[in-house]
Amino acid sequence: MSTPSASQASPSQLALFVAFAIVYVVWGSTYLAILFAIETLPPFLMAGVRFLFAGALLYAWSRFVGGAPRPGGAQWRATGIVGTLLLLGGNGLVVWSEQRIPSGVAALLVGTVPCFMVLLDWLRPGGHKPSGRVVLGLVLGLSGLAWLVGPDSLLGGGRADVIGAVAVVFASFSWAAGSIYSRHAPMPSSPSLSTGMQMLAGGGALLAVSVALGEPAEFTLAAVSLRSLLGFLYLIVFGSILAFSAYIWLLQVSTPARVSTYAYVNPVVAVLLGWAFANEALTPRMLVAAAVIVSGVALITLSPRRAE
Repeated sequence: MSTPSASQASPSQLALFVAFAIVYVVWGSTYLAILFAIETLPPFLMAGVRFLFAGALLYAWSRFVGGAPRPGGAQWRATGIVGTLLLLGGNGLVVWSEQRIPSGVAALLVGTVPCFMVLLDWLRPGGHKPSGRVVLGLVLGLSGLAWLVGPDSLLGGGRADVIGAVAVVFASFSWAAGSIYSRHAPMPSSPSLSTGMQMLAGGGALLAVSVALGEPAEFTLAAVSLRSLLGFLYLIVFGSILAFSAYIWLLQVSTPARVSTYAYVNPVVAVLLGWAFANEALTPRMLVAAAVIVSGVALITLSPRRAE
């Protein structure tokens, strides 16, 4: 995604409230929508078609309605790298993992993305060393992760599938790497064009993996349930186009620290929705892990931002 512009007119408080509400609630609800979609849709095929369709709409709108200039080769390479890291490595692995772990657990583990972002931003050339408050947040976040997938003796029952949990951790790292890279890469000046290009690249990569795994050959349209279809359409319209566009706009008009609060609001929304609508367990361990992870991520995202 592109770097926020420093010269934006101050938006209204109502517009900010609506945009934050969309990112908080809609992105939190996409974990449940993914769970419903992959009940009868192959995971990588579903994700690939989702982002190709949404990306094509955003690209066409940006170029032919919004008047964005035609992107060059360097911009296609940059958005291709970012889109692959975010959508194949990040979103794709999360989608796959929800075949093995509850959507609420996946959302909690994705809540560790800021931990990886802090580490990668520190380790990159010219990076920023985290403050003591940020380090404390990292420790809390990783402790919550260990608690969530640890031995069954901790508070009894509810252990997350280890392979599924590890996949989400790798997805979180990939998302963080793509996010850090995008801040220093030659991205298009139009946020919607950049987002559309990222979705086209990521969707193409997801579709390639789907073909390699033989998903299209095993797919039968008649087997798709109404609930899966509705979940798929919800992901395209609300998850990809509406919420991601709101997120990109917020990056332009608000501070990164405030925008990144989605990382600890989304897991809470996802856990509650999974419990309310998908009959997913809400165990004492998950509640404790949620509190620890959210506390750690809050310390990181609300820490004073250092000048770059």
